[in-house]
Amino acid sequence: MLLSLRIALKSLSAHKLRAVLAMLGVFLGALALTGVQNVSKAMVVKAEQEVEKFGVNLVVARAGQARFRRSGNLSVGPEARTFTKADARALAESLPGVVAYAPFIDEETRIRAGAKKVPCQIVATWPSFTGIRAFNARWGRFFTMEEERELERVVVLGVKVAERLFQTPERALGRMVFLQRAAFRVIGVMEPKGRDLSGTDQDEQVFMPLTTYMRRAANVDHIGGVYLRAAKGADLTRIKDAAASLLRRRHQIGPGETDDFTVLTARESIQLQRQALDLVFTLGVISSSVSFAVGGLGILSIMILLVRARRLEIGIRRAVGARRRDIVRQFLLESAIMSTTGGLLGVGAAAGLSLGLSLAGVFPLVVDQTVVSLSLAGSAILGVAAGAYPAWTASRLEILGVLRDQ
Repeated sequence: MLLSLRIALKSLSAHKLRAVLAMLGVFLGALALTGVQNVSKAMVVKAEQEVEKFGVNLVVARAGQARFRRSGNLSVGPEARTFTKADARALAESLPGVVAYAPFIDEETRIRAGAKKVPCQIVATWPSFTGIRAFNARWGRFFTMEEERELERVVVLGVKVAERLFQTPERALGRMVFLQRAAFRVIGVMEPKGRDLSGTDQDEQVFMPLTTYMRRAANVDHIGGVYLRAAKGADLTRIKDAAASLLRRRHQIGPGETDDFTVLTARESIQLQRQALDLVFTLGVISSSVSFAVGGLGILSIMILLVRARRLEIGIRRAVGARRRDIVRQFLLESAIMSTTGGLLGVGAAAGLSLGLSLAGVFPLVVDQTVVSLSLAGSAILGVAAGAYPAWTASRLEILGVLRDQ
């Protein structure tokens, strides 16, 4: 066995280019399978970590139909203009287990301070937002319910917005910013939070009193939705179903008609992300299967060429006492080494990709040991299968015929 291994390694080192080309397909297959699975699971793990950031026992009812893209981010269609503060109040007062609520409007826009103008997302809401979403001001303060009722022109900046406009969060306090042509005083800067389950960067948001936005900025009478916080241990599925039924009645949506709203829970958001990522994983499996198949055909072709090029070597080995099974073992080892090496390199590259994304802060580090094992086992099996026919052909060469031809 050891002799066969040495011969196999020597043969591969003598035909480096052929060996590399044969490994390439297996490398790409292992990279696609392991990399896609690792990234998909990392996205799910990140979503689960974000549940706590998003808010405990949170139910969100919002205007329009929301769907998750293949990337896992939330995509909201055109918002209906039928969702009102009265709907939010009815949900909070009628649903069992709801202990707090905060209506909101979120809209992409730009905010200006002096000559600087930066993109942001305006979130107009109530002070109860901070408790429901577990998101608080670190510098200064959040606005009060009195400021909400009095339509005060105050805002609280996300930390990235504050840094882009004023270099540091501390320098933003007390300064004036402009939304369209209206001036607002900065009374606080939020703590760093990162992206939420929908993929929105919460550090690029600007918060203001809901009524101030509705009357002094946008002049609208509808809202974007409402955050509902349920009591500990409450049945979120029951609350969600009850919310959907209540909104359908209030919006006079008949049987068979499409809802003009979406009701989601944080946990359900993770499930929807998983469904969206399932398609990505399926495509990854298909692409890796194609790469594995190409790699197997490449190894088969290379091994057939090697058998033809080494007829004399095979004949001499047989003449000095090598058995047919020794020849089979040698060529199976060569094909298995090429395939397994390609698999190892592919798995290593996938792990490096996951590590790079983790160090960059994009996703947590996740390396699926099961998929790694399956990739390596599949690579080895593929090598043995691809080398079986060439090995059998080599073992069947007639000694006298080979020597006579030379």
